[in-house]
Amino acid sequence: MNNQITVVKSAGFCFGVQKAVSGVYDLLEKGEKLAILGELIHNPTVNADLKARGVLTVESPEDCPKGVSLVIRTHGVSRRVQDAADALGLHIIDLTCPFVKKIHNIVAEQSAQGRQILIIGDEKHPEVRGIMGWCADTPEVISSVEEAQQYASSNVSVVCQTTFNQSNYENIVTILKKNCNDIYFFDTICNATQVRQEEAAEISAKSDIMFVIGGKSSSNTRKLYEICAKHCAHTYHIENFEDIPQDINYKNKKIGITAGASTPSGSIEEVKRHMEEIKTNGEVSFEEALEETLKTLNTGDVVEGVVVDVTPTEVIVDLGFKSDGIIPASELTEDPDVKPADVVKVGETIEVFVVGVNDGEGKTLLSKKKLDAIAGWKKIEDALENETILAGKVVQAVNGGIIVLVEGTRIFVPARQASDRFTPDLNVFVNQNVELRITEINTRRRRVTGSILSVLKEKKKALEEAFWGSAEVGKQYTGIVKSIMPFGAFVDIGGVDGLVHISELSWNRIKDPSEVVAVGDSLEVYIKDINAETKKISLGYKKDEDNPWTIAKSKFNEGDVVSAKVVRFMNFGAFVELIEGVDGLIHISQIANKRIEKPESELKIGQIVEAKITKIDWEAKRISLSIRELLEPEVVEEAAEEAAEAAAEEAVEAVEE
Repeated sequence: MNNQITVVKSAGFCFGVQKAVSGVYDLLEKGEKLAILGELIHNPTVNADLKARGVLTVESPEDCPKGVSLVIRTHGVSRRVQDAADALGLHIIDLTCPFVKKIHNIVAEQSAQGRQILIIGDEKHPEVRGIMGWCADTPEVISSVEEAQQYASSNVSVVCQTTFNQSNYENIVTILKKNCNDIYFFDTICNATQVRQEEAAEISAKSDIMFVIGGKSSSNTRKLYEICAKHCAHTYHIENFEDIPQDINYKNKKIGITAGASTPSGSIEEVKRHMEEIKTNGEVSFEEALEETLKTLNTGDVVEGVVVDVTPTEVIVDLGFKSDGIIPASELTEDPDVKPADVVKVGETIEVFVVGVNDGEGKTLLSKKKLDAIAGWKKIEDALENETILAGKVVQAVNGGIIVLVEGTRIFVPARQASDRFTPDLNVFVNQNVELRITEINTRRRRVTGSILSVLKEKKKALEEAFWGSAEVGKQYTGIVKSIMPFGAFVDIGGVDGLVHISELSWNRIKDPSEVVAVGDSLEVYIKDINAETKKISLGYKKDEDNPWTIAKSKFNEGDVVSAKVVRFMNFGAFVELIEGVDGLIHISQIANKRIEKPESELKIGQIVEAKITKIDWEAKRISLSIRELLEPEVVEEAAEEAAEAAAEEAVEAVEE
């Protein structure tokens, strides 16, 4: 058993893929000119061979040349794409997997009945995108237990990507049954996929080293890798025999081999044969292996190099070998907003991880963020054990939460753990610096979950205790407006919220607090009243020096002649605005040099008039003015005589009556 090499029986092409690949090669043998709508399968070897045989790869039916048959790949396409191809009159060869075609029919029928379609799978996978295109309304897609925990609806019909992990599917279904009403499940995981996953789990559990063969972009191959890695610590995802690590001692080791649904049997045989040759030839000694690493680079090596060039898209590193290494911008850091020039400088010595070794042409592919993630992982694990608070930056809003970058590790924070306030649009958190605690680590999947809320609650509690220990009427604070209500604004003054009533926001009359403040504004406030038992705090905002009457007192005196604007009329006179917030009254008898029935017969709203301040009562906030006193004296005397005569006549008439 020590030198055993076991190949999983179900490894390699599934029924649908075998049918598609065989169908294309049969058509090529018959001389057909073909164009495939996307890659036929997720296997670079097969796709490269088809390209060499003249098969075109097109992105849409419109790209298909005349006289060329259009092949629909195993993943299928949406109804819209199918209709577009039909409208163009193309000769269509539909090689959609029968199991996928069945899902198309299910979602079309269920959505036509008015049911909400929920797809369990990878939203970016071509199979899922095709399924979405057969729904009458917009479907919803989830891919994890965390997303399932956030989903709650009714009248739902559920289908699943054919290559989805069976165990994950069952966990998600359990949660959905609890969260949703009137929900139907259509178990559409391909039986071949399930069998392959079960056999992979069985063989990997018995193996010292496990190889999973398949394209890096193949969803079902990645899922096989995840399953095998759970049971065998030394599991490797390779595309062909050339990817087999050469720096491992395979002597006396049990080797397991499986392959994704898009992997040809020839690739599997090549890997098996290569492993047999390695075992037959024996392993090099440690000293020989060390000597070899000094001569060449290998994938997985950690080496030092000197930065020789920095561009917006990449960093070139001199590794001291025959070719330089290249770090794509995407491999410098997990933060998408950081530019290469912000991370490294020319002449700087850096440590890098070898991602891929070139074949003599081009440059060796390197990664800095992988090393950062490795170094940060230990800190993440320690933080979970010690409940340490970590600092990070929100780099992305995703379905059901946000992603925070901490020590080179992406941490998922569920929406309910992202804030102490309900936030419908999670994008507002992007680019914010936050603090969090690690709540869960999935070592196998290298998935980390954290909570910002737990830190906020702890800090808020500490701030509250400090606040209530020192709070007193009159104490001043710099606060942040957290929310606005019709009756006032709630302001955070350090872990606790106080209310600034609408009447306290302005010396002038306002209809809504939003006329003065907005959420996020910084305000200088003071405690007007406080109730420690009910935890209610009333805050003041208006300042005496801003009181219009205080300002008016420093500007106006009795006897002053001022310019004022007419703002409103009453039957006894006209009010004029001296400054904003301070009005004065011109009595009807002081508007003109003659008797008038109503103020508006002489004045207009908005009119600027010259008037003399005749009396000020600062305590009662009353100012009296006169236009009449500014008129020519003789005119005033004549008008006074006429007014006296008129008054006498009225008195006589009143007596006679």
